[in-house]
Amino acid sequence: MSTNIITQQGFEALKEELDHLWRVKRPDTTRKVTWAASLGDRSENADYQYNKKLLREIDRRVRYLRKRLEDVRVVEYSPEQEGRVFFGAWVEIENEAGELKRFRIVGYDEIYGRSDYISIDSPMARALLKKEVGDEATVQTPSGEMVWWVNEIVYEK
Repeated sequence: MSTNIITQQGFEALKEELDHLWRVKRPDTTRKVTWAASLGDRSENADYQYNKKLLREIDRRVRYLRKRLEDVRVVEYSPEQEGRVFFGAWVEIENEAGELKRFRIVGYDEIYGRSDYISIDSPMARALLKKEVGDEATVQTPSGEMVWWVNEIVYEK
């Protein structure tokens, strides 16, 4: 089970997606289903079948987003977080080989389509929590332990 926290930006993005699905995508798809149904035999009507399936997917996502928006808790930036890794932080880390990674620690719902975001529930985020610049974090990976050092911690205010 994932942690039910989200950044303000993530919360706004979910609300925008829900609004777009409900006000734009769903009415458009409903019109297409109605038009395709008016053509007669639905069993061999590809437009009807495709748009009916799309409508079910939209409705499923709308239900999920409505429930999720009720369940999540927005975590705002707090000055007490400065200097340590907490939820919402942009973190730059480096390993012994000199490999650099930079990402933001966010909620589960925010990571999709973003290669620079990681979930607060990930092993990397868990290993980095409460660390300061210069601290060492040991992360359990499928190929064994990896050691990373914290180079930078930045918060969006």
